[in-house]
Amino acid sequence: MRLSDLRGRTVAVWGTGREGRAAVTAIAAHGPAELVAVDDSANFLSLPWDGPLAEAAPLVTGEAGFERLAAADVVVRSPGVPQTHPWLVELRGRGVTVTQGTALWMADHAARTVGVTGSKGKSTTSSLICHLLTAMGRPNVFGGNIGVPTLDLPEAELYVLELSSYQCSDLTDSPRVAVVTALFPEHLDAHGGEREYYRDKLNLLAHGPETIVVNGADPRLAAELGDRPAVRAGRTDTTHVATGADGTPWFHLADQPLFPRAVLPLVGRHNEGNLCVALAVLDALGVDVVADRNSLAVAVAEFQGLAHRLTEITDPSGLTFVDDTLATSPYAAMHAIDAYDGRPLTVIVGGSDRGLDYTPLREHLAEREITVIGIPDSGPRIVEALAGLPAVRTELAEDLVAAVGLARKLTPAGGVVLLSPAAPSYGRFRNFEHRSEVFAQAVADTAR
Repeated sequence: MRLSDLRGRTVAVWGTGREGRAAVTAIAAHGPAELVAVDDSANFLSLPWDGPLAEAAPLVTGEAGFERLAAADVVVRSPGVPQTHPWLVELRGRGVTVTQGTALWMADHAARTVGVTGSKGKSTTSSLICHLLTAMGRPNVFGGNIGVPTLDLPEAELYVLELSSYQCSDLTDSPRVAVVTALFPEHLDAHGGEREYYRDKLNLLAHGPETIVVNGADPRLAAELGDRPAVRAGRTDTTHVATGADGTPWFHLADQPLFPRAVLPLVGRHNEGNLCVALAVLDALGVDVVADRNSLAVAVAEFQGLAHRLTEITDPSGLTFVDDTLATSPYAAMHAIDAYDGRPLTVIVGGSDRGLDYTPLREHLAEREITVIGIPDSGPRIVEALAGLPAVRTELAEDLVAAVGLARKLTPAGGVVLLSPAAPSYGRFRNFEHRSEVFAQAVADTAR
């Protein structure tokens, strides 16, 4: 289904955040017979619905919203509406057509798109692809889950999109190059379970992409793909890291050395994998990675790490404070912890409790000396899961600000205070950016 297919039809846009606003603006321009907006979760964190948006689509809130959704020819849901929402289950049971803004956009732009998803690494990898393509004289427009919603993107010859599992779930067209960086259990409450999450995430690959590029070192991804044809970055026949002639790690394309690992300014083994995936995408798009390796090395060295992903904050105390607020699962937090191996480390964990199993985090920390501070809502449950580990000190704090103050007292000189919450920000913050702002302000205030 394309945007043009909505002309003359009754359309309901479900959700009034960034994606919902973009959908109303785009759909209104295509002449629907009727257009309404529905928000069943309006609260004090919601943005006002007024001006041209309200004129294009009157807002219906609360329980009355369901009847407007059920009466529509097409429901365009925002990514934040979970698969398990009882209204969504009922709408699909009634045969109501449900789609998303990203699916509408992809129907017209798939052949010009690189789409990147993954349980971890999709933001950094998609940003690297955009940055490196630009450096190689391949202009592109970047958007999706990070930055600009797809329906707000300008026309371009090439797009690079970061796509969440929610956005992937309703696609009926795959992008030309479909990329998956990692796969582990995430957002299970919103998708209905682990199998359902994998199904929705990998729907990116289900509709005839020209090329599939994946992280070949990820065991769950390998199991899900089976023998399906794909470029498996990290293996020796494509882009990977191996010892160079000088005895240090180098990035390679097959047996051809490209540039030293030291060129990449991002910490962590997982970021090596992200760059391997990005380079494999460039190779698939026809960039001569070997011939252009010197220019690529310069571009890689110039890449600025993304905010909220292992972002270090300068502090006069000598402690290193690190914002990794987008680590919303135990697996993502484990990657962040590994990036600071060998330094005294205090980790702040906790956020919206989605019922995740924190046993993998316990197993990962079994032999590690570390301090863990839990904050609401899931922090106490994470701390409980770590009980009994001999070298893990655990504490609880009433909120993020109090946790930063406590971390200053507990972390040895030269150590690291890492906000890697292993849980999303919903409920106590407007969004992940708001959680980062609170963390940075707390670091500044407690330094005084």
